[in-house]
Amino acid sequence: MEHAVRNFNFWDKGVISGFSGTPVAVLIPTEDHANFDIVQMEWGLIPPYINNRDGVEKFRNSYKDANGKWKQGYTTLNATTENLFVNDWGKPSMFADAVRNRRCLLMSTGFFEWRHIYRNPKKTGLPLKTPDKYPYYISLPDHDYFFMAGIWQPWTDKETGEHVNTFAITTTIANHLMTQVHNSKKRMPTILNDDLAWEWMMNEKLSDERIQQIAATQYQAKLMEACTITKEFQALLDPTEKFEYEDVPVLELTIEPS
Repeated sequence: MEHAVRNFNFWDKGVISGFSGTPVAVLIPTEDHANFDIVQMEWGLIPPYINNRDGVEKFRNSYKDANGKWKQGYTTLNATTENLFVNDWGKPSMFADAVRNRRCLLMSTGFFEWRHIYRNPKKTGLPLKTPDKYPYYISLPDHDYFFMAGIWQPWTDKETGEHVNTFAITTTIANHLMTQVHNSKKRMPTILNDDLAWEWMMNEKLSDERIQQIAATQYQAKLMEACTITKEFQALLDPTEKFEYEDVPVLELTIEPS
């Protein structure tokens, strides 16, 4: 599959943020599941029951209802492996239909996460409540790009007729490296090798158990690389350029728990 997409040029932006509205290159199977197409989608899965863009904004952001009560927004850039079929309240997940019927792949050259470090002031000796945050760039040094598992959902604005395809990437429990980098939530994207990526996207007959198993794949830490970058990385032509901080503890890379 790497050879099939090698000649495409999707890397015309330094950073693609899920909050920017920038379309993202996504691989989906053709109708006969014999091959795949590369299309652009809106990052942030929109459930079909939302009627219009105003509803999308309310869904994604906290807001006050007509009675002045705050309603919690939902970020659907990611779909946690544990909640693909059932949500935290034991009800069918908004992702269930998509993960059974519309699995896709996100192509990536790398991704960014923030590491939280709590300082101990000399006066009190107690950790501060607000951490210092440092950005890291994470990549697979043996690959120019790689695949993240995703799911997609077509959505139509019932007022304007606007039609878009939306998607979310699946996330799993962090490996040894990502536990240290993304130490606030200890999560990481589901990164798949070529064989698993093909099975995830192309196999129409996957059982729920196998879907859950693939989505929970934890890419090996020893095959990944993480480096600190400047906090202004989103404004740079090359946001992946290394930037050293004197007071950031080094990552422990020599031991990976089994």
